Amino acid sequence: MKQVVVSNIAKLLARDVVIEKPKDKNLAHYATPLAFSLAKELKKSPAVIANELVEKFDGCEIFSATAVNGYINFKLSGDFLDDLASEALKNSDEFARFGRVASSFNKDELSPNKANQAKNSLLLEYISANPTGPLHIGHVRGAVYGDTLARVGRHLGFDIKTEYYINDAGNQIDLLGLSIRLAAREVLFGESVQYPEKYYRGEYIIDIARAALDKFGKGIFDENENARLADFGKDFVLEIIKKDLADAGIFIDSWASERALYSQLEPTLKKLEKSGEVYVKDGATYIASSKLGDDSDRVVVRDDGRPTYLAGDIIYHEDKFKQNYAKYMNIWGADHHGYIARLKAAIHFLGYDENRLDIVLMQMVSLLKDGKPFKMSKRAGNSVLMSDILAEIGADALRYIFISKANTSSLEFDIDELKKQDNSNPVFYINYAHARIHQLFAKANKSVDDVKGANISSLNDAAKNLLFEALTLAEVLNDAYSSYQLHKLPDYLKTLAASFHKFYNENKIVGSDDEDAFLKVLAVVALSIKTGLNLIGIEAKKIMSV
Repeated sequence: MKQVVVSNIAKLLARDVVIEKPKDKNLAHYATPLAFSLAKELKKSPAVIANELVEKFDGCEIFSATAVNGYINFKLSGDFLDDLASEALKNSDEFARFGRVASSFNKDELSPNKANQAKNSLLLEYISANPTGPLHIGHVRGAVYGDTLARVGRHLGFDIKTEYYINDAGNQIDLLGLSIRLAAREVLFGESVQYPEKYYRGEYIIDIARAALDKFGKGIFDENENARLADFGKDFVLEIIKKDLADAGIFIDSWASERALYSQLEPTLKKLEKSGEVYVKDGATYIASSKLGDDSDRVVVRDDGRPTYLAGDIIYHEDKFKQNYAKYMNIWGADHHGYIARLKAAIHFLGYDENRLDIVLMQMVSLLKDGKPFKMSKRAGNSVLMSDILAEIGADALRYIFISKANTSSLEFDIDELKKQDNSNPVFYINYAHARIHQLFAKANKSVDDVKGANISSLNDAAKNLLFEALTLAEVLNDAYSSYQLHKLPDYLKTLAASFHKFYNENKIVGSDDEDAFLKVLAVVALSIKTGLNLIGIEAKKIMSV
């Protein structure tokens, strides 16, 4: 809708135009301060310019234009809103699907099998927690954010592949094997053992030990079997991770193994060396990452020949960029901020445009119960597990709350608030709006098909403004996706639900002279709520108890 307004003015003036959305929809649906920017150029007051421009739109069937204190206000016509409502209800599966960002893309170019990826393709890597224990609260925010970003992007027509990078090489995997072996000897065999200062603990370790004993017998716990035991433990943990993600409606397209990529270490190092930004010092191999904003140069291969953690990431990103996606994204915890410069430097030295990689950082999460810190799980040993939160509040509330605030801000919430079945719970509040609309249709004994043909142009401004708000979902999605500010979607749904509840309380719908037209408006509101919730990963409810 905004494009219609913008294109009309831009065509008239042959320039870009800033369009705003006034808070008071009774005043206007859109507005522009264009006259103020033209005042100096035209040597006229903004008020005069605005009045002159408004005259150019006389007879426009899409919107009416008025000048107010130098601003130009636009109000969409009832007939135009009615056409948009009819189109939305006729093609509900396409509602808010292709908007401003994706409209220029050719849908035939979206195939991931093409050698040259379409200009709207994205390889999205997220979660990538070490496979040494179940997912905990620190991983959930990135997991929900990544999955929601992929859902929204795909809805808008972007070609997105999601990936989990498995850190299955290095000391942490060896330590996993040792932790399982020592736990088995102590708990299963009653032996006295000496644990190292750092090790993995929790009931899941005992579960792995029991499973290993059942499959391999006691011999698997011999010291020389540590590598095989560690591999078994890693695979066991990955199954736990996949189950927890599935319980939250999250499914990863591809699982990349760090260990499998290490065969590419030598050719990747040789490629880096061609940049001239690699050198050897005291037997260790460095990249000159300080030249591109890093605090210091970084070791890629230690003096004993062992590759560093950074080396694994460099190999992985070399493999990523070979796939020629238009954009790449990593979703990391905020504690990885200092790692960005060194990785981007390595990508640059490999000959790629490091600006094609976006890194989104997730701030910390604090979990409360009855106003007090939520107790850690004995099954994890030292963490609040994702499965614990799912068991407490369910997948819907978990998904909503973890994208309800900007990822750049810390998140704190009380799980008891999200278990309430009243309007204080935002998930309940939004769902209740959707269910209420279905109840109205049931009360009127009508379906959406029965009201599609109604015309809303004669309805009151409150109804038209509610319809306008419901029809702006595409704008919200495009904005949320392009800015990576996914919290704008739940914010929108909460505001739309509030607008509906207010309208419901102030207007007679079923049994009124305009019943069909009112119901047509509400059908679009329900469609917008359902679509928005689905993109968050929540199935909108048709029936609720209060």
